[in-house]
Amino acid sequence: MLRHLYFFFLFLFSTPLPLLAQGNGPAAHGGRAQALGNASATLGGEVWAVANNAAGLGSLTRPTAGAYFENRYLIPSLNVAAVALALPLGVVEPATGGLPARASRGVLGVEAQRFGGILYNEVRVGAAYGYQLGVVRVGGRLDALQVSFQDLGSRRTLAASLGGQADILPQRLTLGVYLYNITQAKLADYQDERVPTVLRAGLAYRPGKQVLLLGEVEKDVERAAGFKAGVEYLPTPAVAVRLGYASLSQQSTAGVGLHAGDWQLDYAAGWHNALGLSQYFSVSWQWEKEIIKNEE
Repeated sequence: MLRHLYFFFLFLFSTPLPLLAQGNGPAAHGGRAQALGNASATLGGEVWAVANNAAGLGSLTRPTAGAYFENRYLIPSLNVAAVALALPLGVVEPATGGLPARASRGVLGVEAQRFGGILYNEVRVGAAYGYQLGVVRVGGRLDALQVSFQDLGSRRTLAASLGGQADILPQRLTLGVYLYNITQAKLADYQDERVPTVLRAGLAYRPGKQVLLLGEVEKDVERAAGFKAGVEYLPTPAVAVRLGYASLSQQSTAGVGLHAGDWQLDYAAGWHNALGLSQYFSVSWQWEKEIIKNEE
C-alpha cells in the first residue's frame, strides 16, 4: 500500500503544471525569468542561465554568484532555494568585428537547489557548461536528482540536458532551444516512472535598446504544449520592469529588477486565479578577476 501511495504522489508532483509541485522537470530560476512568464530559453549573460538554458552561460565574461528563493501560493512546503556559481574559463576576449566578448574556453556553472518540505522534497545538484562561437552559443548540463518522501525512502537518478542559442539578427533577434532530460532518466521501474523530458523553444526580439519581447513554446513529450510570453522595459539602465504570462499554469507575472554596481536584484510575483500569490527573489554578484593572456 505504501509503495502505491509513494508512486501516486510521485506522479502527482511530476505534472508540469506549476499549480502543483516542482515536478523534477526543468528548473526556472531567477527573478528575471519568473517575471517574464518563465520564457527563458533565449536569456543569457547571467548566472541563472545555468538552470534556464546552459547555452546562455557562453555570453558571461565575469565570474558571478547568485542566490534564489521562491514561494508558491504562500505555502511553506512549496519553497524553492538555490545557489549558483558561473566561472569564465581562459582569457576573456574583447568584442571585435561586431561579435560580442567571450571567454576563450567557455563558462563553467554549478547549481544546487532544494524544493519541498518534510513530507516531500527534491534535491538537485547540476553542473553546466556554455560556449560561444561567433553568434552561436551551445551548452549542456548534467543533473543529479533525488526525490524523497518521508518514511517511504528516496529515488536518485541522473539527467542530461542540451541547449543552444543563435543571434539571427545581432542585437535584435535571438533563437533559443533547450531540451531537458534527453536521456529520459528513470526514477523507478514501477509503471516505468521517468523524469519529464521537455523541449523549450523561443524567440527574443529587441525593437530598441529599452524593450525586450519574448515568446516561447514548451512541450513535455507526454503532455500538451504550452505558450509563454514576456516583455521587459528599461526606463533607465539600472531599472527593469517586466510582465509575463504562462498558458499551462494560467499564471500572470510581473516584476522589477535593480542593477547597482556589481549587484543585480530581481523580484517577481505571480498570480493564479484559483491558488493565489507566488513570489520569487534572486540576487547575483559579479566580480572582476585578473586576466593574463599568455603569449604564444
